[in-house]
Amino acid sequence: MKEINIPIEIPAVVGPGSQPVDSDGSVMDFMDLPSGMTTFVSPVIPEPDEIEGMETAIAFADKIKQELSSYKIGDKNRVYELNELDAANRQFMDQLLGDGEVSIQCGGDLNAQIQESVLAGLWRVHYLDAQQNIIRDTMEVGAIPALVSDMTFANAQQYIDIEALKIPETVYNAPPLLAELGDRLPEYKAGSEPYIINLSLLPHTEDDIEYLSSSLGIGPNVILSRGYGNCRISSTATRNIWWVQYFNSQDTLILNTLEISDVPAVACASQEDIDDSADRLSEILSIYQ
Repeated sequence: MKEINIPIEIPAVVGPGSQPVDSDGSVMDFMDLPSGMTTFVSPVIPEPDEIEGMETAIAFADKIKQELSSYKIGDKNRVYELNELDAANRQFMDQLLGDGEVSIQCGGDLNAQIQESVLAGLWRVHYLDAQQNIIRDTMEVGAIPALVSDMTFANAQQYIDIEALKIPETVYNAPPLLAELGDRLPEYKAGSEPYIINLSLLPHTEDDIEYLSSSLGIGPNVILSRGYGNCRISSTATRNIWWVQYFNSQDTLILNTLEISDVPAVACASQEDIDDSADRLSEILSIYQ
């Protein structure tokens, strides 16, 4: 797998173009059906007679296959260090695993770039120093890397102090939404069903969105999930609150939500995904056995 680069060139959470045009005076615009879909494509890998010296990588991949076969959602993630592989064997692993649908940029104290492989539930994690140099290179088996599930809200505010908010005169609809989130947040427990507020169905202005963003704060992680169009998931600086935005294939915002959850499910691999990945990796490795 090549060095991870996560270009996120879709509109931000707030600002011009980030929200649908105000319904007052606008023309009804039905959601376009996406024209493209990301599907599984087997990686282009060397032929059996071209793998001399790749025994370490093949053994490494076989170990990962066994972990995928036995892993159950809720288990502790399995982490494998790739720094121990030489350049040739690491390149072979890159070819073997490819790039999947989900990319994650971790900022702040986390400072890492994460790319899902073509095998859902198998993640490549690059830990970076202050100069963005890779200091640790790992593969991780799990629904989502532990860096995201365990560390995203490590420094987040734990609740929303509604009484301390200073509400501008131009903000009308954001305060009740913040009050709703503030009421629901203490009730949320790890593993519970997510609580979702669909902003696309509610009246709001650009000032409302700006105020929501500033009140909740900007978190360290941005997740981009590609499938039918794109889904951009931004962590806030408030515990367990995520901003989840869906775009069609023309990068037009079609669904805008706030979600209280551990990690939005759209970014996570399911048990079915992981079981399927184990079978796919077994098929890929079978040509070398």
